[in-house]
Amino acid sequence: MAKEVIATDKAPAAIGPYVQATKLGELVFTSGQIPLDPATMEIVAGGIEAQAEQVMKNLVAVLKEAGADTGKVLKTTCFLSDMNNFVAFNQVYARYFGDAAPARSCVEVARLPKDVLVEVEAIAYV
Repeated sequence: MAKEVIATDKAPAAIGPYVQATKLGELVFTSGQIPLDPATMEIVAGGIEAQAEQVMKNLVAVLKEAGADTGKVLKTTCFLSDMNNFVAFNQVYARYFGDAAPARSCVEVARLPKDVLVEVEAIAYV
């Protein structure tokens, strides 16, 4: 079984030595998505809600390219630059997963790439 690289122009291009996602068999592992607009590669304006929305749009685009969707996500890891944004982040996140929410870790970190407020990665199946 060979590893497949997943790439789409509907999500930001990698800004380092990594890919948007990899697929092995029926499993998909996404790289962390940050709130970059894929068309401009600029951080979206606004606070945690706007950034969380863009992160989730980017994540959905990568999952779709791999043949998955949010209903097939098994686990996410969410990184927040400030745990005071937890409630606002959850409101956006919940709209994408609803009652089919996956297992999740959510942690505060000292710093994220480009000083964004949020990053999310996922493991899904197809």
